Amino acid sequence: MRNAAKWASSDTLRSAAETPPIGGLVKRGFDILAATTGLFLLSPLFVLLALLVKLSDGGSIFYGHRRIGRGGRVFRCLKFRTMVPNGDEVLAAHFASNPESREEWRATRKLKNDPRVTRVGQVLRKLSLDELPQIINILQGDMSIVGPRPVVKDELDIYGSCAVFYLKSRPGLTGLWQISGRNDVSYDSRVALDRHYVENWSFSADLLIIMKTIPAVCSSRGSY
Repeated sequence: MRNAAKWASSDTLRSAAETPPIGGLVKRGFDILAATTGLFLLSPLFVLLALLVKLSDGGSIFYGHRRIGRGGRVFRCLKFRTMVPNGDEVLAAHFASNPESREEWRATRKLKNDPRVTRVGQVLRKLSLDELPQIINILQGDMSIVGPRPVVKDELDIYGSCAVFYLKSRPGLTGLWQISGRNDVSYDSRVALDRHYVENWSFSADLLIIMKTIPAVCSSRGSY
């Protein structure tokens, strides 16, 4: 285990780590095939987006955020960078002058009007293009095409007893949360969706979620 999360009980982590990830070889085989095909077909788009991010402010192209994966393993979830390089300082200053934003952050871990997001980043987020580098995470085995949305430590604490369901599955590039309204969905509903997905997994359900992801992304509902 790369980095077992200390906040979870040893029994919970052991149980999740010893249980095969949902879907087994069928799901993993599909992930490898789909991710490899996607990386090949989307390579021109990757290059274009990388150039746009780099030319926007000269900063780094990718951003790797520490997320919790299956069994509590910590991995770097890759994205095209959508925020200014000094994001922590900008966010702290924003909270100091906007206390209501701090409460919004505590409740949802998101801000509808995030001062850290660049102009290019706003477009990438609106179309969910910032998440394309997660195809690499899928090939590395840290993520799946479909699964619960990757969370950070503080978010998983909110899951309570439902955390065990999250830990049994690889986080997904898309999932029930993405096709159900994303940030317009309450966090309690998001946890319920993750639990439902793990408890009722089927390959046909994964395919249906993938098909529903395309219109969900095009509509940009709950995307910010």
